Amino acid sequence: MMKIAIFSTCKYDREFLEKYNTGYELVFFEAALSLQNVVLTKGFDALCLFVNDRADAELMMHLEQNGIRLILLRCAGFNHIDLAAASESGIKVLRVPAYSPEAVAEHAMAMVLTLKPQNP
Repeated sequence: MMKIAIFSTCKYDREFLEKYNTGYELVFFEAALSLQNVVLTKGFDALCLFVNDRADAELMMHLEQNGIRLILLRCAGFNHIDLAAASESGIKVLRVPAYSPEAVAEHAMAMVLTLKPQNP
């Protein structure tokens, strides 16, 4: 069974991931992944990261030493991941292929609703 460390988690992340888990061992961390807590990745096969988790070349070296083989991103963007360093370390990176058009529209509407009407 694959053991996955999930960083930068909120309550709703945990609820959703546990509900739809198909047999993986999931361990949740509220903190973002960093050099200060990379030791937490030891003993895991994979990581699930979000936008505030940084995985630069130095961190990637530690991940490789800790046995990480796969990084799963819960976001479409991947500019916070050093893909070249991941490749050199033999770590595969998978991400969300695109932003949800519905989510973008919902966010735009939420922003509109925060606007205050101006007095004439």
